[in-house]
Amino acid sequence: MLHYVDAVIQGIVEGLTEFLPVSSTGHLILTGKLLGFTGEKADTFEIIIQLGAILAVAVIYWRRILNLLGLMRIQPETGNVNGSKSATPPEHKLNLLHVIIACFPAMALGLILHSVIKDYLFSPYTVLIGLVLGGVFMLIGQRKQAVVQAEGMDQITYKQALQIGLFQCLALWPGFSRSGATIAGGLLTGISYRAATNFSFLIAIPMMFAASGYELLKSYDTLTASDAGYFITGFIVAFVVALLAVITFLKLLEKLKLAPFAYYRFVLAAVFLVYLAIKG
Repeated sequence: MLHYVDAVIQGIVEGLTEFLPVSSTGHLILTGKLLGFTGEKADTFEIIIQLGAILAVAVIYWRRILNLLGLMRIQPETGNVNGSKSATPPEHKLNLLHVIIACFPAMALGLILHSVIKDYLFSPYTVLIGLVLGGVFMLIGQRKQAVVQAEGMDQITYKQALQIGLFQCLALWPGFSRSGATIAGGLLTGISYRAATNFSFLIAIPMMFAASGYELLKSYDTLTASDAGYFITGFIVAFVVALLAVITFLKLLEKLKLAPFAYYRFVLAAVFLVYLAIKG
């Protein structure tokens, strides 16, 4: 049975980790293990609070979203690329096709491998493996960062969008982290930290809506009226915390970069491995 305290804890965990490169899915699985909240009801609850986190990012990026949908015009981002001070070429302006290209690989592969992922990768031990592998990849992305060719999102090319989409497929392994994979992948393809982070958050919206919607349709019959209070509480907490987390992360990313988050993942994996060994 889920209690309000558990709902608040899970909501905080989801809000803090959904858009940080530490894997929200991995954290929810591990936290659920600690709270003793597992099973179909827990899976449905995780979907609901993920929708709260999605809403937070949609609020932050509402102008960009309306621009992509052709409902609002905003000025293209400009920046210095390889010493150039010229404005972003119009043909490179970010549009809806960039988002579709970046989302398609993981959406298609996730749909194909959905059952395999659910049956074999949603356990604490596989999450710990994902945390370590994802952390290693993030360190590689930071240390092997390519020469910046896209300082702002409007300078991202279709090729770079596709490359990020392919890197995003790594996050189908729970614990690897969608934002960690896309930000590190963006660095490897010549996109700046800030542009890679913004693009990662932006493409998270359709990715998470698709994944959460699909899961919710498959599990909505597990919901009952008595669950409403817990689910609404988790949703609201996840929304508020995610809103604060995204704003803070955008401000601190260029200073912190990815290494601190990678080291945190290694420590978390080690601590939880000891915990699992003690618990047997």
